[in-house]
Amino acid sequence: MSINNRYYFAFAWLACLFISACNPTPHTNQKNVFHLNISAGYLESIDPAFAKDLNMMWIDHMVYNTLLETDEHLHLIPSLARSWEVNENGLVYTFHLRGDVYFHDNVIFEGGKGRRMTAPDVVYSFNRIMDPKTASPGAWIFNGKVAETIPFVAIDDTTFQINLRSPFRPLPEILSMAYCNIVPHEVVEHWGKDFRNHPCGTGPFMFSYWDEGNVLNLLRNPHYWEHDSTGNKLPYLSAVQVTFVDSKATEFLLFRQGKIDFVNGIDGSFKDLLLSKDGNLKKEFKNKFRLEKSTYLNTEYLGFLTDTANPIMTDEPTRNPLVRRAINYAIDRQKIVTYFKNGLEIPATQGFIPAGMPGYDSSAHYGYNYDPAKALQLLAEAGYPNGKGLKPIKILVPNNYEDIVNFIASELQEVGITVNIELMQPNVLKQQMSKGKAVFFRAQWLADYPDAETYLVFFNSHYPAPQNYTRFSDPTFDKWYDESLNLPDTARWLLYRRMDSLAMSYAPVVPLYYERLAHLIQNNIIGFRSNPMNIIDITRVEVKK
Repeated sequence: MSINNRYYFAFAWLACLFISACNPTPHTNQKNVFHLNISAGYLESIDPAFAKDLNMMWIDHMVYNTLLETDEHLHLIPSLARSWEVNENGLVYTFHLRGDVYFHDNVIFEGGKGRRMTAPDVVYSFNRIMDPKTASPGAWIFNGKVAETIPFVAIDDTTFQINLRSPFRPLPEILSMAYCNIVPHEVVEHWGKDFRNHPCGTGPFMFSYWDEGNVLNLLRNPHYWEHDSTGNKLPYLSAVQVTFVDSKATEFLLFRQGKIDFVNGIDGSFKDLLLSKDGNLKKEFKNKFRLEKSTYLNTEYLGFLTDTANPIMTDEPTRNPLVRRAINYAIDRQKIVTYFKNGLEIPATQGFIPAGMPGYDSSAHYGYNYDPAKALQLLAEAGYPNGKGLKPIKILVPNNYEDIVNFIASELQEVGITVNIELMQPNVLKQQMSKGKAVFFRAQWLADYPDAETYLVFFNSHYPAPQNYTRFSDPTFDKWYDESLNLPDTARWLLYRRMDSLAMSYAPVVPLYYERLAHLIQNNIIGFRSNPMNIIDITRVEVKK
């Protein structure tokens, strides 16, 4: 089916649905549709137990709700839970649920009408994530953290408890993850594995139609529980239409033609066309659409294997922390951001925790600035004056990051460090990193939830890869990590900074830049929001004509 025919079919089909199924409010009409494209070209599932990538998280956020959510400022806010508290020893979390939330109408329910969501639904949803039969990739969020017996308890219809093995203060942040969306047991059990394409939740939009790889349609949930500040029912939109054009160039063309309302990220093939070197939209485009930039919890970095007991490290110069620190000082991160990222990103000179995350210290002195003289000094201390005697270092690089690493190699050559680049498929590189066979590698660390613990676990020696790819090990760091898990927010964030500082002193990584979100949005789209996890929220979106 051609793109034009695909759009014609989808619009015609939606029009029929609107006539029969929608009850317009002052904020909705038959043309009030949000158009979104998923450039991956596919969607694996609409079952939150499998929400392991951003595309699934976006759709799940439209169809389901979690107990808690994270707003655009990384604050936890109530969703299905009105409030929550933790007991003194940090082992029992109690959540007080809303009593006015209903699942979407569904033929599986009695009379086809959505029933009320209750605490036993939360127990079922969380147990399902942990059940090996489900095979959820999100099982790790509870495994090893919750009590071995009866971890989840429904005290009554609106009171839910989680019992932990040991204190873990970032637990509320984890509950905002898409894996923790609440599902109805009878619909899940009826469809089994096919729940992936027969979803039913409590969210602002209901599943309507899915032609996989072509189009997905969601309709406004007329019984949604949220209201705006003036009492109007949400959402405002009549529907959401999702397409799956897998070319970023074609996606941008469709955006320019007004057929897509939003584009996530600016592809390298057209960033110079759109952006000035300071990361702003060029004047000729400002009256056509807008660029919204915001914090993104992602650190792009180079990593070193630090396990000196590994035979692969026997003759590697990077086993010496002085060499690793020299490499950190020899790289001009500002040039990377300016010339390769058009000024969109933030140079990573304040440690591994990214800008915007609680615990990040914008005034930190434990990161690395560009200082080639300091790099040469450290190399001399390591026994390699001006790089003399230093054997070439091989870096493993995903094949879509070659340009930046070529620049880094030239920077390192300036201080006498020779780097040989080996390109490979990202999944192959990840395997090498997990097996401890990548001595020096290019990677990124994206936050799983909005607490810096998700970055610092990267350096905890008690956790093997995929968290600790560098095999960094320090008993003081591990001790502080354990202490942080039962500290209140402010004290925990201060300790996080000490942990980040300690890890950076050994230079197991070279933080390159903290990424920022770049969203292109049509000027007639009002009320679009996203948070630093890049979870988009269209509940309050209106399409202005």
